[in-house]
Amino acid sequence: MPNGVLIVAETHDGALRPASIELISAGLAAKAVAGGSLTAVVLGEGIVTAASDLASRGVDAVTVVDHTRLAQFTTDAYAFAVEQAIRAADPRLVIFTGTTAGRDLAPRLAARLQAPLAANVTAIGGDASEIIATRPVLGGRVQSDVRLGGDLAMLTIGPGAFPKAEATGSSASIETLDVDFSGAPERVRVTGVATVDAGGGASLANADVIVAGGRGLKEPDNFGLIEQLAAAMGGAVAASRAVVDAGWRPHHEQIGQTGKTVAPKLYIAVGISGAVQHNVGMQGSERIVAINRDPDAPIFKIASFGIVGDLFDVLPELTKQLKA
Repeated sequence: MPNGVLIVAETHDGALRPASIELISAGLAAKAVAGGSLTAVVLGEGIVTAASDLASRGVDAVTVVDHTRLAQFTTDAYAFAVEQAIRAADPRLVIFTGTTAGRDLAPRLAARLQAPLAANVTAIGGDASEIIATRPVLGGRVQSDVRLGGDLAMLTIGPGAFPKAEATGSSASIETLDVDFSGAPERVRVTGVATVDAGGGASLANADVIVAGGRGLKEPDNFGLIEQLAAAMGGAVAASRAVVDAGWRPHHEQIGQTGKTVAPKLYIAVGISGAVQHNVGMQGSERIVAINRDPDAPIFKIASFGIVGDLFDVLPELTKQLKA
């Protein structure tokens, strides 16, 4: 019977992505349930540093797939490589990040290998014969337990659901898996990567602080207040769907069910009412501060701290005090 846990780590510019460091903690929790060893597979080109980082954070073994086809993410190449890693490791459980890449790969491989899949998992229980994955439903208002039997199951992990794994002082073995990509289709080629300007000076994916604005800002020019506060805190700018749909802000800044899911240390929601569709994208944040003049706004129900007031008075003063 298959045994152990395999986690699929992601890299960016040769280094581990923060979501992959959280993934290790999820893998350790799963190992306590499923038994066996915890193996991490890391894919890319020139990823020696990432492999060494993985090996130092509590995994039992690291498998490296280093190839030019993996220099940039494409679904065909990465799915092919991960499938080979799964077949080589023969795990009971495979865990992916909840990033765009992880959400792309997991269902594809689950279908290909006929394995059950639970998405956006926040806790792992059960035993080797039946994994129990806890995940939020109905916009996070209800927690659902999904039972995953069989010889192989797969999960994606919700952002911020598990802490980042610390270095242990020891180092796991690192092995290379040679993958012959001649059988992998090449329907997409990445010829270049365009970067977007983060208004607050930081990327949403890695920001510890995110300042998000909603319709309460009244007009797009007033997002300057959001940008100034984000800059003062070294944070990133985000937006609700309503303002993105109105054309005030670009889609890559949208947080929520049809946008990005984030879990920063601090999330400041300004002029955002707190609809379920928005909250599902940021409720994993360590601390949520809501600024809204409506004391009955739903955002206050999930906020760690609330400021009831006019944002046009609160934000300039808050930015002034932070700069001081």
